[in-house]
Amino acid sequence: MAWPPMVSNITTPLLGLVDTAVVGHLGTATHLGAVAIGASIFSFLFWAFGFLRMGSTGLTAQSLGQGDERRVRELLLQSILMGVLIGLLLILFRAPLIDIAIDLMQPSTDVEPWARLYCEARIFSAPAVLAGYALMGWFFGVQYAKGALWMLLVINLANMVLDYFAVYGLGMASDGVAWATVFAHYIGVTVAGVLAWHKLKGFSGHVPIKALVKWREYIALVQVNRYLFVRTILLLLVMLFFTAQGARQGDSILAANAVLLTFLMIISNALDGFAFSVEALCGEYYGRKDKDNFRKVVRLSTYWALFAAVILMLIFWLFGNQIINLLTNVDSVKDTAKLYLPWLIFFPLLGIWSFMLDGVFIGTTSVKQMQNTMIICVLGVFFPVWFITQGMGNHGLWFSQAVLFLARGVTLYWCYLQNMKKEIWFKNI
Repeated sequence: MAWPPMVSNITTPLLGLVDTAVVGHLGTATHLGAVAIGASIFSFLFWAFGFLRMGSTGLTAQSLGQGDERRVRELLLQSILMGVLIGLLLILFRAPLIDIAIDLMQPSTDVEPWARLYCEARIFSAPAVLAGYALMGWFFGVQYAKGALWMLLVINLANMVLDYFAVYGLGMASDGVAWATVFAHYIGVTVAGVLAWHKLKGFSGHVPIKALVKWREYIALVQVNRYLFVRTILLLLVMLFFTAQGARQGDSILAANAVLLTFLMIISNALDGFAFSVEALCGEYYGRKDKDNFRKVVRLSTYWALFAAVILMLIFWLFGNQIINLLTNVDSVKDTAKLYLPWLIFFPLLGIWSFMLDGVFIGTTSVKQMQNTMIICVLGVFFPVWFITQGMGNHGLWFSQAVLFLARGVTLYWCYLQNMKKEIWFKNI
């Protein structure tokens, strides 16, 4: 089950990679910095609502395991509707949101106007992005990962073509990259909607209108999603803080970190392919109260994910410099990125444990524990470590990120052992 979500997730950083590569060859770090600022803002803004993906997966997988096909249908429609409504609200309040975000990031005077243009365009993708999260979560929950694969492939292929056309055909810069991403998301979510419609034909029952218009029908989604919202906000706060600290060290550091964050996106999205499979299968077996297969999924998927992490380490070690050269031709940015590249070589091995355990806890909808461990890791580990290592400059920033990965894995593993030992998940067997 892992290969479709793994391939589809690997395509996700292509959005950032292509954006970075296109503006990285304009001969200045200004546009690259603008895209880095803008992309970070929208990673924070949009993925703050990533619960639409994670909550949908866990609840759908459990409903599938329980044989409740009507609920499987209902969760899809409720999640999509919630995503579209949130997206429209973001567009409505776009002016203050963008002003606050730009002020928090504190870009240089050269980067700021281009970053603002990027944001003013990119915000219009909100309904499509958030509806896409809901669709993706549902696809994984019903173990139709190829649906997510096709959606993301379409988005990224459209983004590549539209990026090139906007920048080199229309003479636009970072603003053109943003509009390309907007149109690409609407094309992709349309394709995903068609695929979901065909998949629904395999499930019996129907969804009454009251399930979509009455607030109480959304209680399960809201209960799961409120904890995931806090957890995701904390994680994205780290990424926003990371980019802002890079910006304060100069445009070259900002641009170099943007290039290296593409490596981090590749790591997280590739390894999350296994985590998504864990979410779906653990959720199904949790719904069935099948403890033996639950354990087997956790064990075997971790072995394979560890193998994939080692492969990624080898790729970054052998070809990291060449990847950086592909992403930008600005010498100062290339030299700076290569200086900090060794940190990224070890990140797959540091991050694999937290990615896999995230899958287990999302599948079982044990999301309050995810929230609490993230609070400990971010407020009790990441920021104190950064404060202590400020004198190390950008090395201290990357060290803090590495320690955060380790802390997430350790705290979630402790919770996993406690849940299994006390039979919290399977106490009714």
